[in-house]
Amino acid sequence: MSSPGSSKLAIYGAIAANVAIAASKFVAAYFTGSSAMLSEGIHSLVDSGNGGLILHGVRQAEKPADKRHPFGRSKELYFWALIVAILVFSVGGGMSFYEGIEHLKNPAPLSDPTWNYWVLGLSLLFEGISCFLAFKAFNADRGDAGFWDTLRRSKDPSVFAILLEDLAALLGLLIALAGVYFGHLLNNPYLDGAASIAIGLLLVCVALFLIYKTKRLLVGTGVDDETLDAIEALVRAQPNIDQVGPPLTSYLGPADVILALDVEFAHHLTSEEIEHAIDALQDVIRAQYPEMKRIFVEAKSLSSREQTA
Repeated sequence: MSSPGSSKLAIYGAIAANVAIAASKFVAAYFTGSSAMLSEGIHSLVDSGNGGLILHGVRQAEKPADKRHPFGRSKELYFWALIVAILVFSVGGGMSFYEGIEHLKNPAPLSDPTWNYWVLGLSLLFEGISCFLAFKAFNADRGDAGFWDTLRRSKDPSVFAILLEDLAALLGLLIALAGVYFGHLLNNPYLDGAASIAIGLLLVCVALFLIYKTKRLLVGTGVDDETLDAIEALVRAQPNIDQVGPPLTSYLGPADVILALDVEFAHHLTSEEIEHAIDALQDVIRAQYPEMKRIFVEAKSLSSREQTA
């Protein structure tokens, strides 16, 4: 699991880069009338706000449990990540698509593209730095897994949402650069509008993926089958355990998992011995899986013994 420090650094880097880039893109769009550049400015502005929302979610999720939130507030991060996905879809993708259609209907005359090239070049530099920080956080616990497999399995929106936005920003910049370059090369102002529509479609695709990911996390998803099998094997390997039911898990946050176990202990154990066995079992599981913050064990032999007493 990536460290909170590296995740926050990636978020801060993304916010700083997007604020500076958005300002420069809007200035270039004003002087050149480029629709693709205006779309890129909107994209960077939305990304800046999105970074702030993710950061807010991270801070809310770190708040300790209390009487009103006995399991903590880890899912705050998933909620704000969903809001970010909706904003990327509606504001980023929708506005870019709208601007592209309007530009195709009323194409602006071509002007000196020097502003665009300077801004796009600087933007690629800053976005590259931001993307590097996001990749560093993403790769913190990647191991030998492939990129797409790690992205699919990641439960931390502060990492995968920022990374996807940075990658979309880099690709969007390349699309905008191609629209400006080929528009002037072919003296075709419609290519600028087409680039804006392509950027809008790109953002919509990224947003749909983020919505899919965060919806599953909000509704409640458990750990992967491999981890479940390993936990069950770990429990079965403990002494004085006769039977173990399938472990039940659910992510409350990126590093906060609730685990419920149905365990039948050896019938010769006393109530006090079962209590010590449960404590030892929890310690063994947490030592190997520190993200299992809350472990609930239902001791079947204890329950049946009490009922017949």
